[in-house]
Amino acid sequence: MPTTVVLGVIGSDAHVVGVTILERALEGAEFDVINLGVQSSQAEFVDAAAAHDAEAILVSSLYGHAEQDCAGLHDRLEDAGVDAVTYIGGNLSVGQDDFEKTRATFETLGFDRVFDPESGPTEAIAALRRDLQLNATESERLRVSS
Repeated sequence: MPTTVVLGVIGSDAHVVGVTILERALEGAEFDVINLGVQSSQAEFVDAAAAHDAEAILVSSLYGHAEQDCAGLHDRLEDAGVDAVTYIGGNLSVGQDDFEKTRATFETLGFDRVFDPESGPTEAIAALRRDLQLNATESERLRVSS
């Protein structure tokens, strides 16, 4: 049975390209992806994760207001009984110049992993495999060894 992940762009952000690329990469790595699309609320993330028994929640944000959009998300997940790893990535704050400070901010908010805007889908997939203790799929092993 594939591992289920919930993916979406939080808040008023309407940037769709990155989340679409990530969705395709995750599906190619044989994850079951619930893509909420853009302008997704915290409630939508929580409801989808609970309804699909998701093992991971991946939040994307490119418009720089992720801290405001994500404040309280982990409390809502806990209240709903959702036990999933949480990742966030993108251009997370306006004028972001010290990413380590940004990373610390989002780790304080409860995120397990924080990815900078230069991170690619393979980094997120590798992190999911480590954090969820999953092995690479046969098709991934074939691509790596070819």
